[in-house]
Amino acid sequence: MDDDPISAFGLATVPVGIAVVLLFFVVLARSHATYWAGRGVTRGAQYVHDSDRGFAWWRSTMEHLERWTSTRAAQRGLDLVRRWGAVAVTLAYLTVGLQTAVFASAGLIRMRYLRFTLASIPGSLAWAVIWATVGFGAVWAGVRLFVASPVAAIAVVLLLAVAIGWGVRRRLQRNAATAQHEPAHPGRHAAESDA
Repeated sequence: MDDDPISAFGLATVPVGIAVVLLFFVVLARSHATYWAGRGVTRGAQYVHDSDRGFAWWRSTMEHLERWTSTRAAQRGLDLVRRWGAVAVTLAYLTVGLQTAVFASAGLIRMRYLRFTLASIPGSLAWAVIWATVGFGAVWAGVRLFVASPVAAIAVVLLLAVAIGWGVRRRLQRNAATAQHEPAHPGRHAAESDA
């Protein structure tokens, strides 16, 4: 493999600006598709509750998605969007593991589409800049490490997995401890506000 992975894959001629623009549109499309999926779940759930008609697979899918809205991740996204509104959408682009819940939650609570769009533009731009620079740099560093020493690359991946597992375990234990002291609340998926 060439010493420079970017050159080896023919990406050395792609200016950073073009990479930022392409990534901007990719992440913008993903977030808006997730938003509209959230809107669709709300409408589908209302239809399922209001009617006995429809295909069994559609009703089953809507019921499954409605149950998803009661999960911890969905509740966290819903709570963030209800509390912070459009700011939660913008900042969600800078998170890992929370983006989908926030974007879907914005659709679930029927945030105005113009407000969602205006909030998603700066977030998408920040995400695109980060991935076009630092993100791809980290990926290429991983590729270079694997080419230089596959054993070292596997060791790094295992260490990261252990660290993430430890963090997740601590968080689950902490959440379990607080759940014992808080009363449970039913799933809140319906459109309650226009954040």
